[in-house]
Amino acid sequence: MYTSAPESDVKPPRFTTPAIDLRSDTVTKPSPEMRRAMFEAEVGDDVYAEDPTINRLEKRAAEIFGREAALFVPSGTMGNQIAIKLHTHHGQEIICQERSHIFEYEMAMMAHFSGVVPRTARGEDGILPWEDVRSKIRTKSYHAAKTGLVTLENTHNMAGGTITPPEVFDDVCDRTHDAGLPVHLDGARVFNAAVALGIDVAKLTAKADTVMFCLSKGLGAPVGSLLVGSAEAIDRGRNYRKALGGGMRQAGILAAAGLIALEQGPGKLAEDHDNAKFLARGLAEIPGIKIDPAKVQTNILICDTSGSGITGADLSSKLAERNVLASAYGPYIIRFVTHLDVSREQCVRALKIVESVCDSKVTA
Repeated sequence: MYTSAPESDVKPPRFTTPAIDLRSDTVTKPSPEMRRAMFEAEVGDDVYAEDPTINRLEKRAAEIFGREAALFVPSGTMGNQIAIKLHTHHGQEIICQERSHIFEYEMAMMAHFSGVVPRTARGEDGILPWEDVRSKIRTKSYHAAKTGLVTLENTHNMAGGTITPPEVFDDVCDRTHDAGLPVHLDGARVFNAAVALGIDVAKLTAKADTVMFCLSKGLGAPVGSLLVGSAEAIDRGRNYRKALGGGMRQAGILAAAGLIALEQGPGKLAEDHDNAKFLARGLAEIPGIKIDPAKVQTNILICDTSGSGITGADLSSKLAERNVLASAYGPYIIRFVTHLDVSREQCVRALKIVESVCDSKVTA
């Protein structure tokens, strides 16, 4: 299981050129068009449902996903946690993959806010087939918590941006519903999955009861995510958003950028995927770096550095000294993420720098 590595105390030198930032697709900067739209955005008080730009964003998101309604939230974590609250009762369990974002990186908020606990399943490459889900479902018992919700993640972050095949996703949803349980999809990067598969995002996610997706990752918006579902669920979700401090008032300045991200962002993701595959092939040729390029489907690469003798944290620190940024996870794991602010030329430069760092370790 991957866990965050300690932050390094090493301060990288200042550079006159921007860093090649491969830490995450959350680091993207808003485009000039987004900045203009934010400056000119028509706004109102969204807690009173009077912000016209947010209303347009929510309506458009619901249309794209074929849903009745949508809710704009500051973060993917908030969207996921609202969904958990919508579908569960205190004292229940939720089924999730053992390295899922909901389990690993959302501060145990399911316990804090919804009073539920996770029941994790292994899921090869982050993908949960029905057999894995079925083995974890608990029915009525006087000795164990009852299952309240099944959650899936597509694409799967810490498995390296892997995609749940549509037939697997639909099968899990159908059988989970047959068992009387709802399904929530953490679709933070679900547009990456849809683009890679060549499938409309509404069709890909249709059988989930609720879906959360992020505007602020590969789509390029500076802030924001959306939760989509039934009108009844989203209406209740507004109460939970307020309880979590998510009532942002005149947030149309953010929604304006989100509208551009939603309409234009998906068309740019294929290039990110191509750059990630290019990086994967190059990294696989560097002695000591272990990655299977054939498994890279979208924009995330998870590499094993153990063969180089360099820990993930040390490699991250040494790359930062050379103006390349990447994230370390666990003793010998490092993650690279491509996005719209990383060009092919920068990928070439990053590969040369990774190779030089690894070579210097071998010859030292």
